[in-house]
Amino acid sequence: MNHTTKLLITAALAGIATSSFAATSVKASVNGMVCAFCAQGIEKRLSRLPATKAVYVDLKQKVVAVEAKDGQMLDSKTITAEITDAGYDVTRLETVELSVAEIKAATKGKK
Repeated sequence: MNHTTKLLITAALAGIATSSFAATSVKASVNGMVCAFCAQGIEKRLSRLPATKAVYVDLKQKVVAVEAKDGQMLDSKTITAEITDAGYDVTRLETVELSVAEIKAATKGKK
């Protein structure tokens, strides 16, 4: 294998590795949120969690999204407990390979 071939293989592998590091977020459907105060309370609680990088709350779509810090894992049970303890009902919870910004853009398009 010549030097050029080695460089091409290394570059290809680097591209594959980079693309596999998509942001991981937990996306929840939440009932009971009716005002900006509700959204702010949930956002504040979830922002305090050690693995949280970003939080997004959409009242109209009833969506709460929490993005993990790089290299961190979000605990779905803790997120559910925080939302429930704040007085709201989690009706659906899923882990997605999207950033909070991507989730926000997708929910804005649904309005």
